[in-house]
Amino acid sequence: MDNYRTEEEQIEALKRWWKENGRGALIGVVLALGVGFGWQFWQKNRRIDAQDASDVYQQMLLALSREEAQGAEPVHALATRLKASHPGTSYAHFAALHLARLAVLADQPAQAEAQLRWVRSMAGEGDDLHQAATLRLARLLASRGDTDRALALLAAGSSDYEGSYAIARGDIFLHLGREPEALAAYQRALAALESDAPGTQTLREKLQYLNARRVASVAEAG
Repeated sequence: MDNYRTEEEQIEALKRWWKENGRGALIGVVLALGVGFGWQFWQKNRRIDAQDASDVYQQMLLALSREEAQGAEPVHALATRLKASHPGTSYAHFAALHLARLAVLADQPAQAEAQLRWVRSMAGEGDDLHQAATLRLARLLASRGDTDRALALLAAGSSDYEGSYAIARGDIFLHLGREPEALAAYQRALAALESDAPGTQTLREKLQYLNARRVASVAEAG
């Protein structure tokens, strides 16, 4: 009888606990399951999204290889599709860089600028694509005569790209006729780049040219 009463008391206690806490506990279980299933669903969709983005990008690369024969329209269409369907992926950021290139070739600088600014807004500041877009945007602005904004962008560039940014600054200074600043920028670029990095030979030629100009200027002054 004592055992029965104990069991009965346990049942009554369980009923009271359920009345007081059961609904909240059930909601907690449902939420936990929902989060678990939601996470799995999100992960699955993310994998599908990345695979689809990769497939479209491969198609775009194939179109790029045939661009000379087939024109730019297939590349443009696939790149636009990537941006619209998978904006958060690196594939879309690459696609926007290609769209910027096509806009430059079509003499549409405003559209090229919009594409490059989109990449900068979507990719993190430490991302390679963000840096590449910044470098291209600076050169585009400089080509349109907006050298102040171009130099401001380059001044805020990542140290990982110091060589490339310094070359761009040197080119802008040289175009403006500010040869001492161009020389300093090229010297900084040479110090930052590996000796066999792409473009170093051209960089050395620019340095030789500016050094020769400086020597000639000193000789004329003397």
